Order: sequence, then C-alpha cells, then structure tokens
Amino acid sequence: MAVTRDTDVTDAELIRRSWTDPERFAALFDRHHRPIHRYVARRLGTQVADDLVGETFLIAFQRRDTYDLSYSHALPWLYSIATSLVARHRRDEERYLRALRRTGADPLPEPIADQVTGRVVAQEQERRLAGALAGLSQGDRDVLLLVAWGDLSYEETAQALSVPVGTVRSRLHRARRKVRKALGGNHPLATSLEN
Repeated sequence: MAVTRDTDVTDAELIRRSWTDPERFAALFDRHHRPIHRYVARRLGTQVADDLVGETFLIAFQRRDTYDLSYSHALPWLYSIATSLVARHRRDEERYLRALRRTGADPLPEPIADQVTGRVVAQEQERRLAGALAGLSQGDRDVLLLVAWGDLSYEETAQALSVPVGTVRSRLHRARRKVRKALGGNHPLATSLEN
C-alpha cells in the first residue's frame, strides 16, 4: 500500500482531505505555524502569540469546510484569521508597541551572542520603528505588517483582509510614507519597508 505524503499536496488539497480525515489538518499546522507565530509575536509579544496561534488554527480547523479550494496556498487565509484575532487585542498591541518604543526590547528572542552585538546598534532604531507603527491606523498597520513581516504579496494581503488590491496599495503607500517621515526619510529602516 502506497503512503501519500502530505508534503506532496497543496494546502487546498490538505484542507479538502481533512473534511473526511480531520487528522490531515495537522499537516497544515506543521507547514504554517512558524510564520503565523512570528507575525503575531512581532505584533503582540511571544506569550500572547502562543495562545493566538493555537486559536488561529482552531478557528481554521472549525471553518475548513468553508475554505475556497480555488486558492491552493492557505497562508493568506491563516493570516486573515490571525489578523482578526490581533484586532481583538488592538489595545494590547498599541501598549506593546509603546513599550517597545520605550525599551527597545524585541519580542522575538535571539541567541545571546546575537543579542549582545546586535542590540547595542539596533535598539534606538527599534524604538523609533515601534513608535512609527503605533502611530498608524489599524488598517494601515495590518497591511504594512502583512507585507513586511508576513511576506505576503498585495493580492494575498487583499485576500487576507478581504479588501480590494487597490485598498492594499493605498494603505501601504500611506503607511510607508508615515513610517518614513517618523524615521527621518532616508533612514535604513524606512527604506527596508519599501521591499
């Protein structure tokens, strides 16, 4: 009997198979929990991220029968769920960004050697970036962070937020302009957000 490897199928096929074999959904978690965790941790902190990632995948599992199978890659759908959960924690996120602006402490832990060398140089830049992010509207911040931290395309971001691609473009342009202004125009962090 041949064993089908879940690594050989699209996300959509995994979800379809999970309709009759719920255990198949675990492969979707294995594929995508790290980027979702990283995204939520950067927005709300590691402790909150652990809970929200679990909640994200629980909601996805419960709603798997409504997934549009024409989208072979489920990451934008998962980011959509995570972003909705982050919105519920909006005040926490803003408080977290203000604290990051004051302290410069990054939400993602790094090896101690990297911390010692990198933190001294980057601490002020992180504070300024956190302040700039805290000053954005929720919609602008969601678009910017899905593109910058979630590494989603404009189309995937539009799908994740259920908005037109044009809205993504205008929000991203506005967010980049505000962040660039807050960071002083030609600041390296401002130019890194252009990619």
